Amino acid sequence: MLALGACGGEEDRPAAPAAATSPSQVLSGKAERLTGGTVDLAGYRGRVVLVVNTASNCGNTPQFEQLEALYDKKRSKGLVVLGFPSGDFGEQELTDPKDIASFCEKNYGVSFPMFAKTHVTGDDAHPLFKRLIGEAGEVDWNFGKYLVDRKGRVVTRFGAYTEPTDDEVVTAIDRALS
Repeated sequence: MLALGACGGEEDRPAAPAAATSPSQVLSGKAERLTGGTVDLAGYRGRVVLVVNTASNCGNTPQFEQLEALYDKKRSKGLVVLGFPSGDFGEQELTDPKDIASFCEKNYGVSFPMFAKTHVTGDDAHPLFKRLIGEAGEVDWNFGKYLVDRKGRVVTRFGAYTEPTDDEVVTAIDRALS
């Protein structure tokens, strides 16, 4: 059984949604949490957001450890990591949400917000990913990353093989946090 707050605790629930500030606003609409309930993504405006499509059975899966370390180190400064499990690349994600949550918590101590398994590519892609792709380009594989600034605008995209603790990622996050 999952502990209360597994895969994203109450402190990382989004705030009340802010008004959209520009046509490039990507943090809007709803997303279903992995552990249940729906979140208005606009509530994450005001924070720097790293949106990551994840998969439990991928060669990049160990990036969960780096994502969690980055989140732990920088969340007090305003960073939030949002994980979106997807089976779009090689069907490398588990099917059951409880299994995904348990895997993330048990193996990597994931405490950042995780959302329901979703499509991140194609016509069935979640609207958030359609907006991210429109602003910064296609998701290239599991663990593709999009950095969104405090106003909800895409800053950049990092490919799946760029690790979360690479200098270019950390520098971009620090710049967005300042």
